[in-house]
Amino acid sequence: MSNTAGAVVAAQRMRAERRMIEALRAAEAFSPDRAIPLAPDRNLARLALRGLLRQNAIRQARAGFYYLDEPVYAAVRKSRQRLLIGVGVIAVVFGVALAIATSTKAQTAPAPRPDQLAFRALYEELVETNTTLSEGSCTLAGERMAARLTAAGYPAADVRILAPADRPKDGNLVATLHGSDPDAPALLLLAHIDVVEANPADWTRDPFTLVEEGGYFYARGASDDKAQASVWVDTLVRLRQEGFAPARDIRIALTCGEETADVHNGVEWLLAEHPEPLQAGFALNEGAGGLLDDQGNRLALAVQAGEKIYQDYTLELTNPGGHSSRPRKDNAIVAMAAGLARVGGYDFPLELNPVTRAYFAALAGTQPQHAADMRAISAAAGPDAEAAARVSAANPSWNATLRTTCIPTLIDGGHAPNAQPQKVTANINCRILPGHTVAETQAELTRLMADAAISITPVGRPSPTAPPPALSDAVMGPIREVAGEMWPNVPILPTMATGATDGRFTNAAGIPTYGVTGMFGDPDGGGAHGLNERIRVRSLYEGRDFLFEIVKRYAMQGG
Repeated sequence: MSNTAGAVVAAQRMRAERRMIEALRAAEAFSPDRAIPLAPDRNLARLALRGLLRQNAIRQARAGFYYLDEPVYAAVRKSRQRLLIGVGVIAVVFGVALAIATSTKAQTAPAPRPDQLAFRALYEELVETNTTLSEGSCTLAGERMAARLTAAGYPAADVRILAPADRPKDGNLVATLHGSDPDAPALLLLAHIDVVEANPADWTRDPFTLVEEGGYFYARGASDDKAQASVWVDTLVRLRQEGFAPARDIRIALTCGEETADVHNGVEWLLAEHPEPLQAGFALNEGAGGLLDDQGNRLALAVQAGEKIYQDYTLELTNPGGHSSRPRKDNAIVAMAAGLARVGGYDFPLELNPVTRAYFAALAGTQPQHAADMRAISAAAGPDAEAAARVSAANPSWNATLRTTCIPTLIDGGHAPNAQPQKVTANINCRILPGHTVAETQAELTRLMADAAISITPVGRPSPTAPPPALSDAVMGPIREVAGEMWPNVPILPTMATGATDGRFTNAAGIPTYGVTGMFGDPDGGGAHGLNERIRVRSLYEGRDFLFEIVKRYAMQGG
């Protein structure tokens, strides 16, 4: 393409862009709830829209509906003005942009900063240290991270590996950057370094080798939870290098056993055997990140406060059985199945707490189709039952946020095809809302099964329980400030985890624990606990910057 032709194409594309921007401004479409439809009918207009979406200057609220992020668009224009010097340069720049826009393999992420490259090396070392229960060693991973802290100038007395005598590979790294105010409660930075098992034969790439490809980091633990664990180590290194003097102590605990808590859990063990390194005014942990749509646009930044209780129950029914030609009316499989069907069809009572009420109030701004119902659910007068029913039906995660859930997950019974079953067992998995007990839920299951012959027994030791910690201004203030600077107009979404983290132990121990990472994830979960686990490179680097800034602000809060 000649320079003249390139300039013409660039000018036409700019005109198409201006028309879209003017339409959005005229409609005051500056937020998801004010989004308007855009349907470019020409190639250049479509390329212009695609380019602005990629730069997050225009964002998609839902299919076909868009809104303008004015601060980001202003920054995009300012960046262009610095680059566009002369008509010839304009043609070159827009010619390159056009080529990128039409390439499915193009990468728009900027080159990593030198400090990001240093962090990447730390992250790679942690990710590539195998910490599975079967073959790995959390102790080795902790030792490697400890070496980075001592190399940065931390005294050996402030960097320790603590491991049970009978589990030498399940070590936990604890370290402290001391503050100046002895009355200020410490800030705890918590993350687990153990990972879920991964069979290399099943993966597209070696799960224990960090691979950067297509804008993602791939590996087991790339997101869960070595992303945050590596950021905490990196944060302490950077603070030391800057000569930062916090008011309160900053403590980190990289622990082992979160993924296999029924075997051993490092946080539980530390609280029992070495509680001092975990004592803090509050803790930051995994459990919530940012939400992206399927095009990579940021929808909301989540902050977790509280989580459900994970609990399995074993159900067992025995029967004399007999020959299948002489059937009994109390067939064990039939009786168990009837009870399980009642459990599967039952909705536990609708119940909101301050966190879940705030969650639906904030989520309403990102869900135009369900906004009215979500506002009705979160109303101060109490949740509207009909609105809650519609929201529950629309999304299983929303339903799980509104109530305790219990479902059958396993069943086993019978011993021969021509014999009546003598024994049937089943497993029911429950996720119990904070404020309710394992025993209380068991009693409800007994009522639903409605068969005194079926025994119901909790599996394992019950998890500790605690109400959700308060989302105070002291906690939310730094998050709002830094998120507002990094991601203007992206709403902050309080959440309650429907799964489980180590926060269940620290919350129950009186250490308010909040899930916050600043790392935006794909809608499919990024393969955590599954195959080809991944995290966006952009998300990891942004989360690192976000966490570093909020830690500095928390660190200066006095006692």
